[in-house]
Amino acid sequence: MATISKHTNHKKLKNSATTLSGYVIGPRKWAIAITASLGAILEVIDTSIVNVALTDIQASLGATITEVGWVVTGYAIANVILIPLTAWLGEYFGQKTYFIFSLIGFTIASVMCGLSLNLPMLVVSRIIQGLCGGGLLAKAQAILFQTFPPQEQGIAQSVFGVGVIAGPAIGPTLGGYLVDGPGWRWIFFVNIPFGILAVILASIFLQKDKTRGEQQTRTVDWWGIGLLSLAVGSFQTVLEEGERDYWFESSFISTLTVVGCIGLALFIWRELSTKHPAVDLRVLRHRSLAAGSLYSGILGMGLYGTLFVVPIFAQSILHFTATQTGLLLAPGALASAIMMIILGKISGKVDARLLIATGAVGSALVMFQLSSITPQTGTDDLFWPLVERGAVTVLMFLPLSLASLGPLPKEDVSAGSGFYNLTRQLGGSLGIALLTTILDRREAFHRSILVAHITPYSAQTNQRLDLLTGYFQSRGSDAATAHSQALTVIDQTINQQSAVLSFADIFRVVGVVFLCSLPLLLFLGKGSSGAKTPSVH
Repeated sequence: MATISKHTNHKKLKNSATTLSGYVIGPRKWAIAITASLGAILEVIDTSIVNVALTDIQASLGATITEVGWVVTGYAIANVILIPLTAWLGEYFGQKTYFIFSLIGFTIASVMCGLSLNLPMLVVSRIIQGLCGGGLLAKAQAILFQTFPPQEQGIAQSVFGVGVIAGPAIGPTLGGYLVDGPGWRWIFFVNIPFGILAVILASIFLQKDKTRGEQQTRTVDWWGIGLLSLAVGSFQTVLEEGERDYWFESSFISTLTVVGCIGLALFIWRELSTKHPAVDLRVLRHRSLAAGSLYSGILGMGLYGTLFVVPIFAQSILHFTATQTGLLLAPGALASAIMMIILGKISGKVDARLLIATGAVGSALVMFQLSSITPQTGTDDLFWPLVERGAVTVLMFLPLSLASLGPLPKEDVSAGSGFYNLTRQLGGSLGIALLTTILDRREAFHRSILVAHITPYSAQTNQRLDLLTGYFQSRGSDAATAHSQALTVIDQTINQQSAVLSFADIFRVVGVVFLCSLPLLLFLGKGSSGAKTPSVH
């Protein structure tokens, strides 16, 4: 009897320890990892998959290029508004319930997008899709941190990271194939089977929601939600539309900037003064999260900004189709996935700050390598730099997540994850806005320099003009027409050279930013290897 009693007590103690830790044991935790990651992948891919289809959507729905841009802008604004609210929504409604609701809403919105008969219907559907998608990315990462113990966070976050970091490259590849094949509506319909699968998996494997108790009766922070929507929505609109409206030359952009600043100030005051805030800003008391979130913005700029610039270069300079552009990015996405798996196994054994520094320096070197592009640059010249970029970026992405969120107490992980992912999304938007502006301004600058050398007194210019005129005359044009055609070719050459030089400037800027961000690493934690198992209250 004593032996049986001892064995029973040992079993109870073991179960009690498992309950106190709050982590999932056995194969079920990996099913949760796949489920959460699938939801995140759906959201990330839909952020970029639409970009290659805008021209087809414009022609199909009879919209202007400015109007069709809101298909992207509406999604982005809705997405960034929801991301910081995911911690509160998950707590208020239950994490499992909210995650499944987001999956269902995202899938239904995808159907609505694919069936849209006009642009307003498509934009509204994309806004709904963005609102639901905002609940997938941050919650997926929080679910993994709350499911796996610190010593297994490396491999768990690598599963999550494969989709998140490869998604921006997979999106254009898949989108290009679908647009060139069955049509642009299928970039939305393709979400349906994966969305249904994710809902089924989440229903089966995610842990049951705890009783909400106090959360059922507490007051909703409507002021906080409203001010957040006003501030983030205004800033995101400025970033999305600023370059198109010539920034602060537009009264619309200037007004939104002022509204965003006032809304942000009031939002911070409200959230720090209320007992139950919609967004718990107090979580930024953790130094690792504050520094990591700032660095996450820089990473977003490098990750999304560069993947925004490369397709433009491929399509405008190399004259690639959407499918060819996607295939150009695919090897880099594959390199990211492979490196993510490898890094997941070793990340707990190496100081995260060392890995991030290596990734930042490596990314900077790749950017400087890409800055050597010329009008003669082809696919072979871009292959290895883009593969290297895909590999070294992972050295920043995964360790940064672990160093920023790993040291947090378990009860702060959800709020921390929401803020961390928000900064990466905003960093991506800021990066795209800044890089687009720099690209435009530097192209005009380089053109003015090149045009200054095209004069009637330049022997080289006259020689080139005579050769081209003679060529067109040999093709049947009269002297006046041949001369005009020759001038057009010279002008096109100048435009192309100016564009290539401006792209080179963009890559140098991103490289310098990565190098300048290195001091932030001093404020980060070492990663999950050093994190203690938090207590559960």
